[in-house]
Amino acid sequence: MPLLDIDTVTGLSGKAAAEKLTSEGYNELPSTKNRGILRIAFEVIHEPMFILLVASGLFYFVLGDVSEGMILMSFVVVIIGITIYQEQKTERALEALKNLSSPRALVIRDGKHARIPGREVVTGDMIILSEGDRVPADGVLISSNNVTVDESLLTGESVPVRKIPWTKGDGVNRPGGDDQPFVYSGTLVVQGQGLAEVRSTGTNTEMGKIGTVLQTVERGDTRLKKEISKIVRTIAFIGLILCTIIVVVYGLTRFNWIEGFLAGITLAMAILPEEFPVVLTIFLALGAWRISRKNVLTRQIPAVETVGSATVLCVDKTGTLTQNRMTVQSFFAGGQVCSHDTSGNNSVEEICHEVAEFAILACKKDPFDPMEKALIQLREGDFGNTEHIHKNWELIQEYPLKPDLLAMSNVWRSPDGNDYIIAAKGAPEAISDLCHFDARQDEELNVQINALAADGLRVLGVAKSTFTRHKLPGVQHDFTFTFLGLVGFSDPVRPQVKDAISECYSAGIRVIMITGDYPITARNIARQINLANPDQCITGAELEQMSEEELRQRIGLITIFARVVPEQKLRIVDALKANGEVVAMTGDGVNDAPALKSADIGIAMGGRGTDVARESSSLVLLDDDFISIVSVVRLGRRIFDNLKKAMAFIFSVHVPIAGMSLIPILFNMPLVLLPVHIAFLQLIIDPACSTVFEAEKEERNVMNRPPRQKDEGLFTRRTLALSLLQGFVVLAVVLIIYVYALLSGLGEAEARTLTFTTIVIANLCLILTNRSWSETIVTTIRTPNTALVWVFAGTICCMLLVLSIPALRELFMFGPISVMELMVCVVAAIVSVVWFEVYKYGSARKVDLA
Repeated sequence: MPLLDIDTVTGLSGKAAAEKLTSEGYNELPSTKNRGILRIAFEVIHEPMFILLVASGLFYFVLGDVSEGMILMSFVVVIIGITIYQEQKTERALEALKNLSSPRALVIRDGKHARIPGREVVTGDMIILSEGDRVPADGVLISSNNVTVDESLLTGESVPVRKIPWTKGDGVNRPGGDDQPFVYSGTLVVQGQGLAEVRSTGTNTEMGKIGTVLQTVERGDTRLKKEISKIVRTIAFIGLILCTIIVVVYGLTRFNWIEGFLAGITLAMAILPEEFPVVLTIFLALGAWRISRKNVLTRQIPAVETVGSATVLCVDKTGTLTQNRMTVQSFFAGGQVCSHDTSGNNSVEEICHEVAEFAILACKKDPFDPMEKALIQLREGDFGNTEHIHKNWELIQEYPLKPDLLAMSNVWRSPDGNDYIIAAKGAPEAISDLCHFDARQDEELNVQINALAADGLRVLGVAKSTFTRHKLPGVQHDFTFTFLGLVGFSDPVRPQVKDAISECYSAGIRVIMITGDYPITARNIARQINLANPDQCITGAELEQMSEEELRQRIGLITIFARVVPEQKLRIVDALKANGEVVAMTGDGVNDAPALKSADIGIAMGGRGTDVARESSSLVLLDDDFISIVSVVRLGRRIFDNLKKAMAFIFSVHVPIAGMSLIPILFNMPLVLLPVHIAFLQLIIDPACSTVFEAEKEERNVMNRPPRQKDEGLFTRRTLALSLLQGFVVLAVVLIIYVYALLSGLGEAEARTLTFTTIVIANLCLILTNRSWSETIVTTIRTPNTALVWVFAGTICCMLLVLSIPALRELFMFGPISVMELMVCVVAAIVSVVWFEVYKYGSARKVDLA
């Protein structure tokens, strides 16, 4: 097809373009209606855990404890601020997509070339495309001169695809694949020039369809958030009922409604779990900080706990498993295959020098094409120090690729000669054509091509020629070429990926590769990284024919999805979720955004990832290092384990406090605990929960156990039973000390002192024993924990001051006790946790023997 003379094209008139802009709208994605700060804040405060937190703060203000009330209210402000910040960042995903999809465009209007904002392009516009341009809208090529386009944003495939001019009925309008006439918004022209007619703009483009899907994908609350909300509501309801009952019973039986009200308030303070929302927020915020130290940005705080429960990791091949840059992997020359060290430590083998030399000579000086960049990189390495690099040669003429001959040639002249040197490279069949191979030579060449392709390599052929006449021919076929050999290119696997995959398997995480590349390439990469079942593969075409039920049945055995398109990635993620999997997905392109948002944990690559991918993800790998994913999983599991210990401690520590607030009332005994005592205990419980347990090291089996079940929450039956049992044992010991004090003839103040002292020391013992549920105190005490030291030192000092200073004793309604009585309290507190230490030791012995 002859090239179209652009000068004869008039394009749309300015009036027609303006009318279309009015009727069709701008070439951009519509902005979603952003939620204001007040609306987001209202949604946050509406949640039960925040309501309870606010209520607890107001409760302390009513009691006159302004400092405690201020602390709780400051937590409210911080939590709301963090949530608003995260919600507003999530809203930016569509804005990033909108900006990416609207570059500037060179159009022809009224017969003149005009550079306009991409958002003003309309259907019917004629756009001129050149190397380095980003396509402003979906269209069809009317004229093409060696156009290749990088469509990796839409397909994930790193190698640019060839484009040809449109003829009636030509091609399949879908991104990916060579020799198609269609170009797509947001893709990058890496070679050639062309003229395209705009067919679709805005939401009707391929990128616009992704944006539309992105608008419809919503994330639900995490299981942890739902569980905490349910626990808080339940305990708050129980506490309210018990508080009411105590006030009524006390008033009716003892005829002292003021003391009854005080007893009710004390019980409510003992039962209300105001620590739960605070601890959850602090754990996740500090967890995000710890994860950031592993070069991973947490965009959505709940992902910190969710990532540790991932059962499936969906991995995008290009740029995630691989480096998304082509490198020279192999040469074929003189009947011999030579492997090339991509690190540059070895020079090209002697037999392959000539094929490398002429492959470089056939490149553009400043190429966009990734395979040409790889050859230029070859020139910059050890090979560049040989006599085969001709920096002083003069480039005389270029013969570009054409649809009927996929090869290009450069004509060079050396300073010391009059002969022309011609270097050609291109598709092996095109080079074979230039060299006039016969059937036998073609068959022999195909054997080598297939051998390189089987290793997942992209293959180019290389040839050379000389010419002595002054006038160069019009076409490449007029030269007499000599075949030199083949060059094989690969997109290398990231060096850490193989070990990361192995650790994922050790942690019970299944890995699935999802790629827009060909099955043979995907299988080759899968074998390199030791992906399980590398021969199990489903292509996009096969996936398109499957029903949702069939996909759900087959997906349990599949590890590779090849030649998939964006909407299919979303189908894969949704099918896995429907099967009960907790899905983490990595990605970096626009095409990954809907699946990243739908996945339980979306992990975007920060280095080469698009803004759309980052804004749609839960986590962002700042260094694009795949091994960081394993570190995040390890940290996620550690964070959840420690959160579980903290919550269990809260349950266990509240049992003796609530028990000693309730039992004296039921059995007509003197009150032990008053609001001031509960406030003092909170000074131990709050920092212990939010700092001591958060700083604990990981359990020894953290990465050698399967992920927790999807429906497993913080409190399994075992966890809840052991937690409550710890609390009731402490309650029994404290009650014994209390009854013993009363029976021994001690006064009410002295009995309260002994009882409260035992509770405080027992709380410290509960902290020590709950640091690990697999190792004893003897083992964990050797592990440094700065927060633990501060909590213990502060508590002991405060307790000694209260016991020794008369004014403080009077404030707490305590009486003086002897050193021997103090030692009894210490021994009793230690005895209350000994059973759990024996239980842990026995459990560890069983595991070791197994």
